[in-house]
Amino acid sequence: MDPLEALVAQIQGLSSSSADIARLHTILKQSDDSLRSNSSRLSPIFSLIDPSIHSLGFLYILDAFTATSVSNRQQAEELVPIITRFISGCSVEQIRLAPEKFIYVCKRLKDQVMLLEAPIRGVAPMFTAVRKLQVSTEHLTPLHAEFLLLCLLAKSYKTGLSILDDDVFEVDHPRDLYLYCYYGGMICIGQKRFQKALDLLHNVVTAPMTMMNAIVIEAYKKYILVSLIRHGQFSTSLPKYCSPLAQRNLKPFCQNPYIEMAHTYSTGKVADLEAFVNSNADKFESDNNLGLAKQVVSSMYKRNIQRLTQTYLTLSLEDIANTVHLNSAKEAEMHVLQMIQDGEIYATINQKDGMVRFLEDPEQYKTCEMIEHIDSSIHRIMALSKKLTATDEQIACDHLYLSK
Repeated sequence: MDPLEALVAQIQGLSSSSADIARLHTILKQSDDSLRSNSSRLSPIFSLIDPSIHSLGFLYILDAFTATSVSNRQQAEELVPIITRFISGCSVEQIRLAPEKFIYVCKRLKDQVMLLEAPIRGVAPMFTAVRKLQVSTEHLTPLHAEFLLLCLLAKSYKTGLSILDDDVFEVDHPRDLYLYCYYGGMICIGQKRFQKALDLLHNVVTAPMTMMNAIVIEAYKKYILVSLIRHGQFSTSLPKYCSPLAQRNLKPFCQNPYIEMAHTYSTGKVADLEAFVNSNADKFESDNNLGLAKQVVSSMYKRNIQRLTQTYLTLSLEDIANTVHLNSAKEAEMHVLQMIQDGEIYATINQKDGMVRFLEDPEQYKTCEMIEHIDSSIHRIMALSKKLTATDEQIACDHLYLSK
């Protein structure tokens, strides 16, 4: 019998019990080189085995089949449905026996949908793959970053947010954490969730590192811009727990134009800030940060309007436009309406006489929804406290840590 036919027969016959699958795994590992050398003959096998029953065998065949690079769209069109069907139907117990191969196959799916210029086709399968590979929602897999990248390319930001709400405590590789937080920060920027974006980018900038890398530098650039949007200021002093390498090197890499922009922002002069962004538009554009830099300018208008709420009870739209250097009362109205909608100020606009009345925060912190929100926050903080205590105890007993 042909060795490939014999292997297919073994896959079909040894995929029922745990003992059979363990035996099959040994056979597949021994046949790995042979499968790769016969990759051109593997295509018909996919119709002979079921990914939901013969998951481990299907994975090894698929891994060998995708080992050769696919460079044309026709091959990619044939390959994407096969990988998608496998990810959707495969057995969690079986694929976790060969996690490296599963990760490789999923990354090949990402490559193929990008070759087809259709990243949206990879979003749902990659999300399924992440959940199947995870041992718990606290586990950060190498596929998290791939999933978030596809969400970014497909502009499917809300789908990406679904995975960013998980609290991560276990990381396989440092690079996975860097990319997860960087891409996650970009998705949150796309959804204008600037505080969450700031938290994720902060994690990249302050993560332990032994050498500078491009991910950290790009994250720091966005970190500066998002800090200005969210808080209206930026401090070049990094926390003490930040890597000494980052403390020394990040500022020189981002001095021009990012840190200079923070200095310009601190003057509070909109005209100067707009002129600075326009004169450095090429640099921001080359970093894909021009849109974010323009949002920084817009945030200064909002910041100046917020200052007015601390001084006045009522003010005309014309006066607001003049005070914050907007072109017209209509433009001032657009800004005020957007800020009311986003919950950044509390006010009412009298359309008849063009007056804005600033109000106090209406939240009384006594509704059922607010009580539930506070209660869930307390429980989350308690769970985090337990995690920190357990981690502290674990580190205190670690021989490598103690010897260091």
